[in-house]
Amino acid sequence: MSKGTVPPDGRTDERVTASSGLDVAAAGLGSEIVRFTRLIAAWKQRAKNDASAADRVLLARLVLGGDRRATDLAADAFLDLSTVSRQVRALVDRGLVERRPDPDDRRGTLLSATPSGRDTFEHYRRQRDAELARLLEPWTPQDRADLIRLLGRLNNDLVEHQHARPCSGGDQGSAAQQGEHSA
Repeated sequence: MSKGTVPPDGRTDERVTASSGLDVAAAGLGSEIVRFTRLIAAWKQRAKNDASAADRVLLARLVLGGDRRATDLAADAFLDLSTVSRQVRALVDRGLVERRPDPDDRRGTLLSATPSGRDTFEHYRRQRDAELARLLEPWTPQDRADLIRLLGRLNNDLVEHQHARPCSGGDQGSAAQQGEHSA
């Protein structure tokens, strides 16, 4: 196996050490990011079968990001406006979201989470946190703290890198910062 390659099982943690060069570390990180992305995609696919998956995304954007127009909510959630409109209608019907006139533009409508919507969001967050707690239970407290610290650092560096680099196809600033307001 050449320098920087990944073993067949996809695991790189045994190959990268503190004395590894930058190229080996970058290759190891790249492989682990791809692997992590695939695992998250599988987790999301499983969640798609859950009827509340769309609720979680939209409620998180409204609870954490505050009131917003449907067009902004769609952009923040990386969803098509027609999809968001349909989902918002269902959330309004269930009393989780309310519509009110936009004070800056009376022709527009702002969406906001109701107290019941905030409670529902917190319920979803507790479910997620419980699942992650089961996953992290066998980890040492130091490993947990290191993971959170280093993942936060990686996210911050990715956001900074995204802002420093001009993007073809439009501004990706809100996409890069989405994690700053995540559930």
